[in-house]
This record gives sequence, structure tokens and C-alpha cells, in this order.
Amino acid sequence: MGTRNAHMSQRPLLAITMGDAAGIGPEVTAKALQDEWVYQHARPLVVGSAAAMNDALALAGAERTARVVHTPEDAIGDYGAIEVLDLENLDYAGIPYGQLSPDAGKAAVEWILRAGELAAAGRVQAIATAPINKEACSLAGFSDVGHMEIFQSQTGAKDVATMLMAGSLRVVHLTTHRSLRVACDHVTRANVFAKLRLTDQCFKQWGFDAPRLGVAALNPHGSDGGLLGDEEALQIGPAIEDARQSGIDATGPVPADTVFNQAIDGRYDAVLAMYHDQGHIPIKVHDWARSVSVNLGLPFVRTSVDHGTAFDIAGKGVADHVSMLEAIKVAVSLVAESRLPDQ
Repeated sequence: MGTRNAHMSQRPLLAITMGDAAGIGPEVTAKALQDEWVYQHARPLVVGSAAAMNDALALAGAERTARVVHTPEDAIGDYGAIEVLDLENLDYAGIPYGQLSPDAGKAAVEWILRAGELAAAGRVQAIATAPINKEACSLAGFSDVGHMEIFQSQTGAKDVATMLMAGSLRVVHLTTHRSLRVACDHVTRANVFAKLRLTDQCFKQWGFDAPRLGVAALNPHGSDGGLLGDEEALQIGPAIEDARQSGIDATGPVPADTVFNQAIDGRYDAVLAMYHDQGHIPIKVHDWARSVSVNLGLPFVRTSVDHGTAFDIAGKGVADHVSMLEAIKVAVSLVAESRLPDQ
């Protein structure tokens, strides 16, 4: 018994929020928790609805049921025990698959907030999140449009960023959930420098001695010497020089149709993209199934699947859980080893 307890104490307690119950979040969570690796390296604790998890386990073909726990400390983490911290805040029987539901949106945000409270208090060591539906959350009265924004508001974190990774390709985003017109206005010398500094700090915490950061240009061809815009000369270039003066190994601005291939070839440890789609497209083309989101700048480790709620296939048992499993593995690696996988 003593050996077993010692092994338990070495495995981080990982909160997994199941996302919007009308989508595929519960299903991909249930499927990921069929992998014995998870229990060998962590104690997973689902924050959500036990009824939704039981339904998802049935979809996954698993011959097991959820075990409700009332505190994180009650989680044992034995393989086969799908432990759920049920806030009893959702009438799951009234939530049809694949349909927009304010009730599901409200419950999903409340599960996120509880996980954030637990992580900030050190009662769980990391959070992995299944997808939420931003429209459902908005209908429920929540103004923050994504997990990172919710956690930033909750913790008061000053400077945060979203990083997507697929294998060794890692892309940090200057902005994420902003329209393209608004995102371009955020390409300023101060903002670019702040994200480069944050990325450098986080990668050094994760075991990179001198992170090599490529910086994407905003405009086609890096502006062609000013013919196609001036952000490279007036904002991005000076920010890179500020970073280099601060001891950060930053290169660019490199045209966006070049910088990601260079990163795949091993020239950079990460790329700073200027806006959402500029960074998301190369990641998803490179390896859609394995792509994972990681937050920089929060006071705890948070990873996520890199896909949406997929209402069109919810409840059909066909959702691919690889991204969820990868999100769990990345979270465990960052907590247990303070390093990213595939280094």
C-alpha cells in the first residue's frame, strides 16, 4: 500500500474540463481516458457532468461508468476509474446533441472557472480542456470568448498568449480571437516585443537554454520594402531589434509563406504569428489530428484540444480523440518534466 500511495503522489492531478455537453467534448474525453498511459502518468479528474460522461463512455464502447468525487483530493486515479467532479449544474437529460444550448454554455464556463480555482490554489497541477461553443457561452451571458480569456480574467494574468503545437512545429499568436481588421491594429512594436519576451521566458522555463524565435511578417512578401505596407519597417522590425537587444534570439520579419517551413526544418523553436489564421493554418495543415493548444503566461499549465465542438458529429461515436490525448500528454510533460514533448 505504501508503494502504491507513493506512486499516486508522484502522478500530477490533472483537471479535464469536458467542454460543451452538446458537442464532442465528453466523447473525446471518454475515449482519451481509455488509454492506460494517462493513468500511468497522471490522475485525471473530469470536471463536468457525470451523466454526460456516462453517455460518452457508452458512445466510446467502454464498459465502465463514472465515479463521482466531491473534492479533487478524493480522486484515486486508478485505470478504469473515470472520476468526475460533478458540480450538479446541468440537467443533462435536457441537452440534445448538436444543438446550441445556453444551459450547456453556462455549465461549460462554470466547469472552466472551477478548474481554474483549483489550479490557482494548487489543488490540481494542470488543466486540459475540451472545446466550448463560444456562441452558447455568449447566450449564457459570458463576455469572455475563449478559455484563455476566461482564465486571464479569473487570475489577473497580465500578458498571455496562445501557442499551437503539432509535433515540433510551435506557433505563438500575437492575437487570437479578434477580427482581422482589429488584429492588424495590434501589430505594434510594444505588443510584438511583449509576446517575444513572454515566449522566451516560457521556453526557458521549459528547458530551452536559448530559444530560437522566428517572427512572421504581417504583409505579403514582408511588405516588399514598403510597397505592400509598412508594419514590418515601423513595428515588427523594431520590436525584433528590441528583443535582440534584450538577449532574445529573434529572427525576422520573415514572410509568412516561408517562416513556417523554416520552423519545420528546425531553424526555429517557435514562430510568432501576427493573427489567428496565420498561425492556425500551418499547424492544422502540418498535423491536424495531433495539434494542441498551450497557454503562455497563466499561473498554471493549461492545454487544450485544437478543434471545436463539432455539433455535426456529436453523439455519433465517431469523434477523433487524438488531440485530447495529446493535450493530456503535453500537460503532463510540462508539469512532470517542465519541458515540451519532442524537444
